[in-house]
Amino acid sequence: MKLLTEKSPCWRKIPKSEHHKAEVYLRARERFCVTASARFLRLEESQGHVWQFPGRDGEISALLLHNRRGLFPVFNKNDRVPGPRFLSRFLGKVPIHAVQGLREDAAILEDLMHVQGYVASERIEYDLMSLDTAPAPAVRKGPAGLVLRAPLPEDEESLFTLQAAYEEEEVLSAKSVFNAAVCRLTLQQILSREHVLVAELDGQVVGKINTSARSFTRFQIGGVYVRPDCRSLGIGAAMTTTFSQSLLAQGKGLTLFVKKRNAAARKAYRKAGFAALADYRITYY
Repeated sequence: MKLLTEKSPCWRKIPKSEHHKAEVYLRARERFCVTASARFLRLEESQGHVWQFPGRDGEISALLLHNRRGLFPVFNKNDRVPGPRFLSRFLGKVPIHAVQGLREDAAILEDLMHVQGYVASERIEYDLMSLDTAPAPAVRKGPAGLVLRAPLPEDEESLFTLQAAYEEEEVLSAKSVFNAAVCRLTLQQILSREHVLVAELDGQVVGKINTSARSFTRFQIGGVYVRPDCRSLGIGAAMTTTFSQSLLAQGKGLTLFVKKRNAAARKAYRKAGFAALADYRITYY
């Protein structure tokens, strides 16, 4: 990529009084940046930061969001975005664990961070997918006796077991170590803040699905997990279809990202009506 050296225009932190401009920018690209939009809506809670790079007419042409230990570039795949001069100072004070966004945008920021001495430990490629209409009706309904319902207080231990397995299989980077206390806290936050659907078979909780982010007009689906001994029965497809229908009924669109190497999950989401939008990447440091 080309790092521009012009002194003007330049990156600048967006003050709270101008956050409405960042919201307009994100809303126009919301289908491609639900995670970033959701983090933007909770900036005050996380004490995050948001920076903009202006276009020729002063409009926002690129945006960079910091939330906890993550950076979320929304660069419009513009490889002429100049390196933020503040980045070296910021990275020296705030450790970054991950970069997440469209593949092209993540790659641009990776190059900038490499200049500052950051070396990626793992890159995971995903399909970014969306759904805005009712799921395909032909999806399997699952095995006889399958019950799809809201979680109950007594489900917490069963859901913790599923959440722990999900994190170890799908979330943790190669160098990360599973932390049971953090996992339990994550589950409690999901149960208190997000929409959740559980799958029960023969009196046992065998699967779960939940929203993982909520932006301006969209839900992001995540945490989809079926116990290994209950797979290939159509439980995941039944959960996805039922859950998607309930969320779409609230008037919001749906987004998710699924690992490119997970062919079975990609196929299941396509059968449920989800369509691929773009390539997505999470890079860990």
